[in-house]
Amino acid sequence: MTGERDGQMSRRVWTIPNVLSMLRLALVPVFLVLLVLGEYVGALVVLVVASLSDLADGYLARRLNQVTRLGQLLDPAADRLYIFAALLGLAAGGLVPWWIVVVIVARDVFLLILGVVLASHGYGPLPVHQLGKVATFALFFGLPVIMLGLAFPSVQPISEPVGWAITLWGAFLYWWAGIIYAIETARAVRAARVAPRP
Repeated sequence: MTGERDGQMSRRVWTIPNVLSMLRLALVPVFLVLLVLGEYVGALVVLVVASLSDLADGYLARRLNQVTRLGQLLDPAADRLYIFAALLGLAAGGLVPWWIVVVIVARDVFLLILGVVLASHGYGPLPVHQLGKVATFALFFGLPVIMLGLAFPSVQPISEPVGWAITLWGAFLYWWAGIIYAIETARAVRAARVAPRP
């Protein structure tokens, strides 16, 4: 608790927000299986539960002063896994083209490479850019809107074009944020090269 009182990031594992994040991660394969089986209503229910737990763990982490290093890793990891699961499940059913999967996954591979470059120059991960948060939210919102039309065909004429518009915009912003990270990485590498050695 000392780390939490003095403003340092806690290294605790078993906190209420972290347990919620772990449960959200555990639901990812359930979500994917339901999608592949075409159980779109069930998949949407799982996604709604996961989204509510996401809101709850963020609120509780701040309310209970239980912001931890593990929580800061689990939360974005869960978001990305749900996005990947939605993409893979929908693509496997022929409901979205595989190129959109490649576009999204390639961006995260690109960021992984940037992370390796930063680590090799003694830097930790770059702080999350606001644009990256907006892009993730757009993808996390757009794909379920597409799924909504699959679960309830009566709303598909509206949900499908809206869902695709949000998803494509999210993919564009996802890569835009990736380019910003690349520019920041290049600046950090240049600074490391010109910094005087002790």
